[in-house]
Amino acid sequence: MTSLSTACGRLIVDTKENHFARAATLLGETQARATGPAFTVAFSGGSTPQDWYRWCVAQRALPAAVAARAHFTVSDERHVPLADGQSNFGNTTRHLLDPLAIPAAQRHPWPVELAPIAAVENYRATLRKLAGPGKAYDVCFLGMGDDAHTASLFPGTPLLRNEGGELFAAQEVPGKGWRLTITPAGLRACGQIVVLALGANKAPALARVLHGPDDVLNTPSQILKTCADRVLWLVDEPAAAEVKG
Repeated sequence: MTSLSTACGRLIVDTKENHFARAATLLGETQARATGPAFTVAFSGGSTPQDWYRWCVAQRALPAAVAARAHFTVSDERHVPLADGQSNFGNTTRHLLDPLAIPAAQRHPWPVELAPIAAVENYRATLRKLAGPGKAYDVCFLGMGDDAHTASLFPGTPLLRNEGGELFAAQEVPGKGWRLTITPAGLRACGQIVVLALGANKAPALARVLHGPDDVLNTPSQILKTCADRVLWLVDEPAAAEVKG
């Protein structure tokens, strides 16, 4: 295991299984310290989170207090039904929440049955009740795409220029349809951010984020520099192959 301090947060290089265990432990430790009205956890989309969900279920690794008390959501969502295989919350439900029998009252999907703008307004109201005004999530899990995007903040997205001060927003992404997403302001309003980036295909993007020129518009994950003291990167050796110590 290697730990590095970077401009975008603390980076730990370790195996996938150790990172899965680390993520579960972090949830338990953070929940034990939480003092807000509700403990909120946002997961992300992609294959790595789904692998982690299955691992948590198989290993019975999600702390009991987290399963009993946390309120679960996702940091961004496609505007598709939850039954769709592309739904982030749908996959969280199928691979984690249902197998662990998490009560419906602790599940908070984006209301995709509404039109995108109405869905975001409804979601904002829900999070204000759970987390309090001006706060996003206690723990926000993110991934990073090969193009260095995170959440639904893609290269060139207008939200990287100005999110209007909102923590959550809807935007239509060319070729990807409508996305409902946490914004840069929302990321800064999170208590803890955990980025899971595994595999050799992440290496070039991770090197750009950490060592490339400041260019948030084209390297969106660099937005995490604005809240680096609360960001933890969990990466494996292949993903860290181009990271300078």
